[in-house]
Amino acid sequence: MTYSDRAGAFAALHQPGNPVVLYNIWDTGSAKAVAGAGAKALATGSYPVAAAQGFPDGEQIPLEFVLGNAERIVAATDLPVTIDFEGGYASEPEQLTVNVTRLAGTGAVGLNFEDQVVGTDDLYGIIEQARRVTAVRAAHADMFVNARTDLFLKEKDASKHGALLSEALERGAAYAEAGANGFFVPGLSDPDLIARVCEASALPVNTMMRGITLKTARQAGVARCSYGPIPHAKLMQVLAEQFQALE
Repeated sequence: MTYSDRAGAFAALHQPGNPVVLYNIWDTGSAKAVAGAGAKALATGSYPVAAAQGFPDGEQIPLEFVLGNAERIVAATDLPVTIDFEGGYASEPEQLTVNVTRLAGTGAVGLNFEDQVVGTDDLYGIIEQARRVTAVRAAHADMFVNARTDLFLKEKDASKHGALLSEALERGAAYAEAGANGFFVPGLSDPDLIARVCEASALPVNTMMRGITLKTARQAGVARCSYGPIPHAKLMQVLAEQFQALE
């Protein structure tokens, strides 16, 4: 199967109301475990990839490791693989295109690309981030670009999320026009607000499965469900508990 075939198969899994479930992995071992359990696609999470190597999240793990890790995961499975690429390890569009071209060279058919200024509490302006999405798209015509807005993650008070909906949709529309394939709204857990995003978005919507169920996501019209750091955190908790239970 060619790169384009795998990318096309991955894109086809994004069906509103019948979402692709991505139980996020971090290395070849976790990839094989989730693939063997029946997953249709694989996705890394930036936090577990970093944590498994002793790094903080937020592009603190070296880019070379991220690329090598992606290449090893792709080689270990026949499933399409998408990588949490955070902010692309660059601020300027030209370097973004270079970095994403290298990511595509690993065989990964998709990436998450966020609009926060990594390491700060700020977000890129809509116009600037749209230019950055265009630079990511320029790296490969077939790569699935999952454009993420951090609006809801930055606002910890969920009661204020409704007031952010207009800007979120404006961002999603701008990213779609710039060449994105999907729109990721992590941090948003209100089913009614999620449904409004799904209804208004020109792109298939991705939610983080924290505080909502798969049933709720399906009913809202979500096309992609991600678990981010949750699988790694649960596994580390089990590991600690098993050690504590030794006699």
